[in-house]
Amino acid sequence: MPGERNSNQPAVQGARNGLEQLKYEIANELGATLGGDRTSRENGTVGGYMTKRMVQFAEQQLKSGQRI
Repeated sequence: MPGERNSNQPAVQGARNGLEQLKYEIANELGATLGGDRTSRENGTVGGYMTKRMVQFAEQQLKSGQRI
């Protein structure tokens, strides 16, 4: 987003685009609009769902015996 000051760095190099795509996909599913003019609760909800989905993915990978 323009004017966004995000100093977070992905733990895996090259993952930024995928995380951005996931963020907007989840925001769309929730009917949320992201941005600096939104409340921390609104923006944070999207981050919470991102975490939940990534944990579910990791659990599925572990359950199937695949390395993450």
